[in-house]
Amino acid sequence: MGGGPGYEVEPIRLDGRVRLRVRQYGFVVAYCRSLAEVARYVSLDELVELFILPSAGARSPRG
Repeated sequence: MGGGPGYEVEPIRLDGRVRLRVRQYGFVVAYCRSLAEVARYVSLDELVELFILPSAGARSPRG
């Protein structure tokens, strides 16, 4: 997810626990346990889900 100027929020597994990693312009800002903690850094109203599409040169799997 992305939100605000250069912010990204993504779920990760850290020490066996799920955390939300907050980054700005690629630099780690915080590891959060809840959305309430994320809201300290990013406005939750600004969060949007980002989809990364495969590049045009990527092969599709064959069945």
